[in-house]
Amino acid sequence: MTRVHDRGGWPTDESIDRADHAHADWELRVDALHQVLGRKGLRSTDEMRRAIESLPPEEYESIGYYERWTAALEILLVEKGILTTEEIDRKMAQLDQ
Repeated sequence: MTRVHDRGGWPTDESIDRADHAHADWELRVDALHQVLGRKGLRSTDEMRRAIESLPPEEYESIGYYERWTAALEILLVEKGILTTEEIDRKMAQLDQ
């Protein structure tokens, strides 16, 4: 059974946008966090792939590349007991204020 991330051979009329773009500050931070957690042994490429692929299809389709990384990192940090969902939600609420 193919899942939402498995795009091989899907027909489409849309061209692939191969243009470079300037990364937003938050995207650079997500990339840096990704690298730090990897170097500290707190996430692996295979774990990230599994977490990204576990996103519900509707969520996967509605968010961008670095948003998928963010969601995957949250999944892994909660699974490993490093942070709780409540701690993450509380911090996000503080940042929104």
